[in-house]
Amino acid sequence: MDIIFADPAVCDRVVASGAINAQNISHLYDVPSEGVQIIPYKAVYAIKITMPRKVISGDILDDDIYGCQQHLPLADLQVFSEEERE
Repeated sequence: MDIIFADPAVCDRVVASGAINAQNISHLYDVPSEGVQIIPYKAVYAIKITMPRKVISGDILDDDIYGCQQHLPLADLQVFSEEERE
């Protein structure tokens, strides 16, 4: 999954917040945190998230074969700056 930002300052704020981490993604997507990778890619103001699939693509239990709904759980993630966390 890729999160792409139009504003580099917003991208920097989200990366600096630490909100997008393996533990949070594991919780939101119900996958083991050991398999979650978070890769900030500042050259294009993006964050790449990789995680294990629960079932193989195309399996009868696959509820998102195209990945087009993977962003929905992120709506529950709160991002706070360091000042806001204090």
